[in-house]
Parts: sequence; C-alpha cells; structure tokens
Amino acid sequence: MSSRPTFLGAVEIGTSKISVLVGEYTGRELAIIGCGECSSRGVIKGGVVDYKAASECTHSALEQAERDAGERIDHVFLAQTGGHLEGFYNEATVTVKALDNMIDAGDIRTVCDLAKSKELPTGRAVVHHIRRPFRVDGSLVSSMPENIGGQRLEVGYWTVHGQEQRLADNIHVIRGFNLGVRELVLSSLAAGHMVTTPEERRHGVLVLDIGAGTTDYVLYRDGAPHTTGVVPVGGTHLTNDLSIGLRLTDGQAEKLKLRFGRASVTTKDKATKVMLDGNFAIGDRQFPQQAIEQITAARTWELLEVVKKKLGNAFSPETCAAGVVLTGGTAKLAGIADVAAKVFGVSAHLGEAPTWVSENLRDPSYHTSLGLLYYGVSSQADKAPPIRRAGGFIDGVKRLFANS
Repeated sequence: MSSRPTFLGAVEIGTSKISVLVGEYTGRELAIIGCGECSSRGVIKGGVVDYKAASECTHSALEQAERDAGERIDHVFLAQTGGHLEGFYNEATVTVKALDNMIDAGDIRTVCDLAKSKELPTGRAVVHHIRRPFRVDGSLVSSMPENIGGQRLEVGYWTVHGQEQRLADNIHVIRGFNLGVRELVLSSLAAGHMVTTPEERRHGVLVLDIGAGTTDYVLYRDGAPHTTGVVPVGGTHLTNDLSIGLRLTDGQAEKLKLRFGRASVTTKDKATKVMLDGNFAIGDRQFPQQAIEQITAARTWELLEVVKKKLGNAFSPETCAAGVVLTGGTAKLAGIADVAAKVFGVSAHLGEAPTWVSENLRDPSYHTSLGLLYYGVSSQADKAPPIRRAGGFIDGVKRLFANS
C-alpha cells in the first residue's frame, strides 16, 4: 500500500503579486496541481511593511491555490528577497587525520563546521550556507571527497544572512494560515536553478531575477552558486520614473511601460507619438515614444551597472562563459538581453522554464515559484532521482545547493 503523498507549497511574497504553487509529491514523482495569486499589498521592495495587508493577500493566494489543488498544503517553501539580505565568504582547511591519508566523513564534517562557524552580528540570522566545491591538496573535487586520498582538505561557504525581524515577519504571514515554513529559499537560487542547466553552471553563468521591487542575482562557478545578492531596484522604479517624467499616475505609467517601454532607445524620430489608451476616447493622450524609451532605457542601464558593481571582482567574462540569463517579470522588457550583453561583456538571453512546465506557468514571473517546488522535491527525495511523469516532470532532480 503506497504512503500518502506530500503536498508542497511554494510561496513568493513579491512586491507586485503573491504567487503560490502546490505540488503533489509521491516520493518518486511531482505534479503541479494548484496555482493561486493575488495582487500584493503591504510589501515594498520585497519586504513586509504592513503585516495585516500582506497577510490578507497571501492568505487569499493560498486559499485559491488549495481550492485549485483540491488539497491542503502540508508545508511551505518560502522565497526570500530584500535589501536586508547580505552575504560573506568563509573557508577552512583541515589536515587529513588518517595515516593512509584517506579522507573520511569526520574530516568532511570538521572542515564544513569550521567554514560555517563565523559568528553573525546581533539581530542577524542565517538563511543559507552555500557550499562551494571541495579542494583536496589544492585541486577541485566535483563530488563529496570521502575515500579520496590527500593530505589537505579545504572548503568554503558563501553564507547569506538577513535581519531576524524581517525573516520572522515573512514566516509569521505563513503561520497565520496555520501552515509551517519548512525552509527559507533565496529567490535568486530558486529562479536560477530553473533557468540554467548543469552545464551552464559548470562553465559559469550569471542569473538576474528582475522583479517589481528587487533584482536578485546569483553567480554560478564550477557548478555551484558562488555569489548571491539583492539590489532593491526593479520594474516599479521604471514605472515611477515614467510617472514623474511624463506626469502620469502610476497606473498610466505602468500601461505605457508595458506597451512601449524598452531597455534601449530605438525610435529615432522625436515626433513619433503613441497613445496612452489607443481608443481615442475622451482623456486619451499622446506621448513621444522616444521619451518613453529614453526613461526606461536609462533606469535599465543603471540597474544592470549597479549589479555589476556589487559583484565586483567575483564577476569576470572569463569565468562566466555561459553568459547572463534574465528572468522575472521585468525581464520581458523589450531589448533587455541586448543591453545586459553590453553591460557585462558576455552573451545574454531570456531564461525559459523546462519543457515539462505547462503553458500557463511558463511566464518568467513564475520561475521563482517553480524553483521553490523544485527545491522542495529535492530536499525530500532520497538520492535516487524521480522518474519522468507523462505530461509533467523532469528527468532527475538534484539539490539546488549543498548544505552539508
């Protein structure tokens, strides 16, 4: 008799909308069986600023997803973003203790504990310890080094931490729906794992998840996350610039951005006009298309430059052979991949969900939620990979990152 399946919830509390996906996991297969979303309230730049408003819209999305699934969610994987998240790198080295220089589980545990032992400032809490590849006598090892011969074992961790109160606020929003949060997952890691391949991660790839209020990024090297971060700028800032520059309401500016905004200026004639609504009704207005493009292009270029500056020496074209992959709702801005290629000096393209994802969830704005489910399955699965499900799954699920 088969055991009861687990119903996993993937929740992204974003600046513009709350997204919830429900996955039914049997231990061998995953099927996405429910989806819910609600316009976001009480959230600014990825952070909860009005607990009651954020809770109401999140609970509405959860209720919708559970109705769609016809099941109650067992536990939640919750995306994390926001300017309060920071990271640092720490590494450790141990001398292999066995007389025959064979590395054992004790050596691995010791070096990992040492690399993760750096204390955090008061009021900060760890979100992720992201392990980089091991080195044995200075050489990279692509797998766990147990039973490998060597004298010196090294490992480093990129530790992501955030403000305890900010993290607690997000968790309490979910607990208010009588659900437990199984794990906090960085938005960049969730989205990044959905839109890159293992080969791209081995060669080096930068993923930019450009949402409404924040831009999350993750740089992969040697198959593992190397550096992550968050810039508190996203699509709403383009909208705000248009609102101020063209004297529009936020709603009108958003409409112009979606219809005519571009990441670069392509309209040469200043006299070219576009209509706000296009129906020539009373109140419809004309605007110079070049001015719209100039405003959105300037902010887009600035955003990408800020990310590049934050990456600093961690990024170089030589170690990012697979280029830049863009995802998130604002990644749909026309021409943004070409601009990213110019800023970073590598190839760039829009990320796509795997082929098993149904058509209604293939939009870039769902990549983070899908990645959360991906992580949820990988954290529950045994080492044996899940099998492919007709109409549904992926061949083999591996952990997004190693915490051991």
